[in-house]
Amino acid sequence: MQICIISGSARANNNTHRVSLAIELLLKANHEISVIDFKEFDIPSLAQGGLKTNALTPFQQNLIDSLFKAEVVMMVSPEYNWSATPEILNMLNLVPNKPFDQIFNNKVFAFIGVSTGKGGKVPALQMMQIVNKLISFSNNDSIVSSRIFEAHFVKEVLKENGDSLGNPMFDKGLNDFCDYTIRIANRWFRNY
Repeated sequence: MQICIISGSARANNNTHRVSLAIELLLKANHEISVIDFKEFDIPSLAQGGLKTNALTPFQQNLIDSLFKAEVVMMVSPEYNWSATPEILNMLNLVPNKPFDQIFNNKVFAFIGVSTGKGGKVPALQMMQIVNKLISFSNNDSIVSSRIFEAHFVKEVLKENGDSLGNPMFDKGLNDFCDYTIRIANRWFRNY
């Protein structure tokens, strides 16, 4: 299965990327994974002109290509002022428009919120709500997984490269989330 993981924080050495790499480590043996690191994010806001579809930057082209190719899209965002990051929100405002309006068609979406402490629920739910609306508004055939994952105390449970530090509760939660997402995707594509 083709899986695109969007690591939605533009900060250097961010916890979101640790979680994204941990998911990649869990799934790469059986799936083709692409991780889009938002440290390279360069999508201008709508007021700045938005995407220039005939002159995409390497980051923008990689994002678009990975999203088109993906069957499963996992969006990972830290809790940023009680919301998803401005970069994720900007991407969701600009990317699923013409000529890329089919980018959210025939996919399974799953959401992860990240926190240095206890938190992460709000960005996951916010991304879920926006993507549901995008799918509905564009009349696409996709599904949003009902299970979110809240990655708490990330520096205490994951190394920078995504390797586990051995917290059994975190490891089980992340494994269960990934297993659930893959089960939903298998059902979706079997019946689609």
